[in-house]
Amino acid sequence: MTPAEVIVEGLERVRESGLAVLDGLTPEQLGHRPTPDANPIGWLVWHLARVQDDHVADVAGAGQVYPAFAGRFALPYDDDAIGYGQSSAEVGAGTWDAALLAEYLVAVHERSVAHVATLAPADLDRVVDDRWDPPVTLGVRLVSVVNDDTQHVGQAAYVRGMLGL
Repeated sequence: MTPAEVIVEGLERVRESGLAVLDGLTPEQLGHRPTPDANPIGWLVWHLARVQDDHVADVAGAGQVYPAFAGRFALPYDDDAIGYGQSSAEVGAGTWDAALLAEYLVAVHERSVAHVATLAPADLDRVVDDRWDPPVTLGVRLVSVVNDDTQHVGQAAYVRGMLGL
């Protein structure tokens, strides 16, 4: 496998796991918070897709997928919000639809894979963020996206399990 194929495999697992977590859930189940400040399944899946959308669009120098979905989600967040730094009240303010979340997740996945599939191994060494020490390369950023998304989809699966589903 090439390095790009490894990253695509990671992204594919996020998509598959995200769709499995969402399968058959009602808006009430998607909004369930096991404790008052816990993240609900709907927010977790929205957030992991937003992070992937935002970060991959940035390194690709492309627009995000989300603007085509923002009005349909009708969330009480700014359209550029991706979930970082949101308060518990903000997290709990969203209402969620499994089909819309799945559609957005798939659209983000397709855009991400289309970009990553074009990368040569040497591309992964390109510095994409010099605000860190050491500076963040494209490879590190993409692995970070896969890692963050994997953690959040795992959290969503855990909450689903708590619901007995």
